[in-house]
Parts: sequence; C-alpha cells; structure tokens
Amino acid sequence: MFSEFCLEMPDRLEDALSILSDMKGTPVAGGTNILIDIRSQKENPPRLVALGDIDELRGIKVEKGRVVVGSRTTISDLLKSSQLLKTSPSVIDAAGQFAGQMVRNTGTMGGNIACASPAADLVPPLMSLDAEVRLASASGSRTVALRDYYQGYKQDVRGADELVTQVSWNALPQKSVNRFYKLARRRGDAITVTGVAVTLSVSNGKCSKARIALGAVAPTAIRAEKAENMLEGQVLSETLIEAVATQAAAECSPIDDVRASADYRRHSVQMLTRRLISEAWNKLAQEVKSHVK
Repeated sequence: MFSEFCLEMPDRLEDALSILSDMKGTPVAGGTNILIDIRSQKENPPRLVALGDIDELRGIKVEKGRVVVGSRTTISDLLKSSQLLKTSPSVIDAAGQFAGQMVRNTGTMGGNIACASPAADLVPPLMSLDAEVRLASASGSRTVALRDYYQGYKQDVRGADELVTQVSWNALPQKSVNRFYKLARRRGDAITVTGVAVTLSVSNGKCSKARIALGAVAPTAIRAEKAENMLEGQVLSETLIEAVATQAAAECSPIDDVRASADYRRHSVQMLTRRLISEAWNKLAQEVKSHVK
C-alpha cells in the first residue's frame, strides 16, 4: 500500500522549481527508487513533484568537446547514444549493466546521482570523467563537481528547493582510455558489490592524467586520489601498478553486508584497479613505444 501524497505534474522546469520553492516536495523522475521506498514505508513524502513531462531535462549533446546530459535522460537513452560511446565509454559500460531493461527504460541519470547511493552505477564512471552537476532553484543555479557533491551516506549538497538539471564533462581526449567494471553477484538486476572506473591519459610516453573512482566501498562513491597521484608523470610498470592497486584498496572503507564482506570488497578493489589500469596502459602502449623510438 502507498501512503497518501499530493502529486504535482508540472510540464515546465520553471514551474517545478516554483513548486519546490513555495510548497516543498520530493522530486521524482523515473521513480525506480523513491516509489519502492514509499511502498515499503521507508519514505512518506507528503508531496511528489513529477518531472516526467519536462522535456527540456532530457537529451544528450556534445558541444565544443563538452558532453551535456539532461537529468531526465534515461539509462536506455544513454545506451542508444553513439556520441557517448565515442566520448565516454565508461558511462556506456555502466549503463549496459544497469538493472534490467524495464528499469533502464525509466531510471534516469539525474535520479541515479540524486539518490546518493554509494552503489549508484553511473557515479564512478562520471567521477572518473571529472563530471559536474548543475543544480537549479527558483533563485538561480550553481555547478558542483561530482566529487564534491556527496557529503555522507545518502547525503548530498542539493538543497530542498533545488533540482539536478544536467550533468556535464569533457569528452575523452585522444590518447586516453576510460573503463568501468561492475562486480555483482549475478550479471543482471544486481546491486553493485564493487565498482571501479579508471581513466588514463598519456603524453610524451608518460601517464599525464589518472582518475580512479570507486563505488560501493565507502559511505559514498569516492576518488582514490593518493593512488591517482602515484600514476601521474610516470611510465607505468607492473610494480607501480600493483602499488597503486594496493593504495586504492587502502583508501576505501567498505562494510560487511549481505552481498559481500568488507575484506572481500577491499580485495576486489585491489584486483579490479590493477586489471583496469593494466588494460588501459596496454592499450596506450603503442603511443608509449612510438615516443621511445
């Protein structure tokens, strides 16, 4: 049974923001999280503000090397985008492993971010791409780096009168590799046990930029910044990659739960970080060899 609530259905962003400012309410896009929580009585919002009719919040575009995705863009929309496949492959990796087809048809990028789950599939790939979140309210808008968006478990910087309206990041530059791996207890419809996203860029035969983002192994998705710093400016070797993977595992703070133990999650962070960095560096090896010659 659902508890009683007032349902607002604006068809313009301006109207939605006005409702949130004047009357308050809980935004709902795909509803794949909030409706389950309402049905189980974990949540009892007095007012829902449905965003399904606001077309301006949906869409993908790439302008001057910048990828911009509307918050109401569905996971299925992401999978259909040839632009994302070229500019942001880890996002496609994550979308392809996101729940089941019906959820992908309804669940949105903005909702996956705003639910603030540490196991949100899209967040580590987006963090590895240095994504930014646009927050809008009736009084204006602001942009927040995704790495700074989360404040703790299920806590973020979004105000009660704000909506996530878009997510943006720079397209992957040349001589870069961007990967994501989701470890779960089955291939489909599974909550992440460990998620690892990696971005490596090469210049002059060395790693010029490194990003390692981890999901489901801390109260929020995180960047393993100390591990990243070990890579930048270096020619990678097996010894260095192993040390980086060990450091990434040391930076997480997982819990024991029904899906996995904390020790297993730390171990999987180490193994997956090592695997993804090794695969990325091997793919970039041709550029490194040409520089050495």
